[in-house]
Amino acid sequence: MSQFVDTDNAPLLPDEPRSDDVHDDDYQSRWRSIRVMYFTMFLSSVGFTIVITSLWPYLQKSDDSANATFLGWVVAAYSLGQMVASPLFGLWSNHRPRREPLVCSIVINLSANIYYAYASLPTTGDKYHILISRAFVGFGAGNVAVVRSYVAGATSLKERTNAMANMSACQALGFILGPALQACLSFLGELGYTVEFIALKLNMYTAPALLAAVFGIINILLVVLVLREHRVDDDGRRIQAINYLLEDEVDVIEDPTETIDHMAVFTSNVLFFIVMFIFAVFETIATPLSMDMFAWTRRQAVLYNGIIICCIGFESILVFLVVKVAAQRVGDRPVLLAGLAIIFCGFFVLLPWGSHYPKIQWADLKNNSLISQISSNSSFEPTGCPYEQTWCQYTPAIHLAQYISSDFLIGVGYPACNVMSYTLYSKILGPKPQGMYMGWLTASGSGARTLGPVFVSQVYTLLGPRWAFTMICVMVAAAVALLSCVYHRLIAFSVRHGRTIE
Repeated sequence: MSQFVDTDNAPLLPDEPRSDDVHDDDYQSRWRSIRVMYFTMFLSSVGFTIVITSLWPYLQKSDDSANATFLGWVVAAYSLGQMVASPLFGLWSNHRPRREPLVCSIVINLSANIYYAYASLPTTGDKYHILISRAFVGFGAGNVAVVRSYVAGATSLKERTNAMANMSACQALGFILGPALQACLSFLGELGYTVEFIALKLNMYTAPALLAAVFGIINILLVVLVLREHRVDDDGRRIQAINYLLEDEVDVIEDPTETIDHMAVFTSNVLFFIVMFIFAVFETIATPLSMDMFAWTRRQAVLYNGIIICCIGFESILVFLVVKVAAQRVGDRPVLLAGLAIIFCGFFVLLPWGSHYPKIQWADLKNNSLISQISSNSSFEPTGCPYEQTWCQYTPAIHLAQYISSDFLIGVGYPACNVMSYTLYSKILGPKPQGMYMGWLTASGSGARTLGPVFVSQVYTLLGPRWAFTMICVMVAAAVALLSCVYHRLIAFSVRHGRTIE
């Protein structure tokens, strides 16, 4: 009897066992393990964002030689570490119980967060200690490849979209709560407290990393005590998992001639790279764009964009809930295509139009008395588009309504594309071990998050928003064209080999 579960009306973290399930205990164990993976994904997101808002002042306080360029390298170090680690942990999980790479990666992550808390202790080279610690935090976060491969292997086709959407919702929740936890710990201040016997400075910069380390300990306990190896085929029937086989379990003999469609695999990686690249561009450009176009101060830009990002996070969770229903009704590919179309509209809306131009910094300087007033006021902050960016003088301004509309559209399109990308990917791979393949998918996303900020900082600074967003629109249009060309090949493994009707 097939053991798949109808999830058409399932709530956000449902997965309670059905009374008619013939292996009730196994079903409960399977979904307990999947929930551990949800928590692991949540903590991976928290580990990235819990220090992100305090990273720049921590760098400045720890090492006077740190500048904005070095900050870019520190932010990129996380993604680079994850890009290197993902295929390695994925390959490891293909041949050994997943508990091993998960525990190892969490221990690395935990140790790196403790290292980050002590980074300001040495007398020289503090900024390099922060850089190295963030690289190892990212290396430990390479376990998301193991998490995704586990959830893909432990769910049937009918359960897959629901489970992937739940996992994405947990990831989005981590991105929201990370900065919130940092804000809650800011009461410690810059001085904080010193724990003499372990030479630890506990302040608003180190406490979030130490809290992430505590979460890591909880995660290790859950992985060791709760996680069990489970594998099911596309119909939900149990098949042999690595180093885990029940006496009454029946192996499904896989036909060695049934191969994975590598063109579909390659296309999925390219599409995921584009989706992550576009979002990296969006989150990188938000602050400088708003300061240039709306003449916001640094404080206003941080506050207003923080509110916007938080709203987008909650919007994403709602989108994940809608995506589950939409994918069950119309399929995964139409949802992915619709998501790309919405992202295209989001960036198209951002293109500058009209005859209104942005305020230029220092343009209001009319007389020497004002110059003297500015010179005597050290807290004065010039606002508007920097004069050094020559495009500011001939490129129309982007209106606040355009900016908010774009944020809303991208907040709908990105999460839909994100969850559909690796849901489709996992279905294309089929019941075979997916660790290595999921590692490559995660690495492509990490590479995109590394290259995106570099691309947009160069193009935006030199050519302005019109060129930057036009290039993004062209990239999204190319993704839509690519998806349309291989649309018929992006199908589940069992559907491709005629074992299941789509």
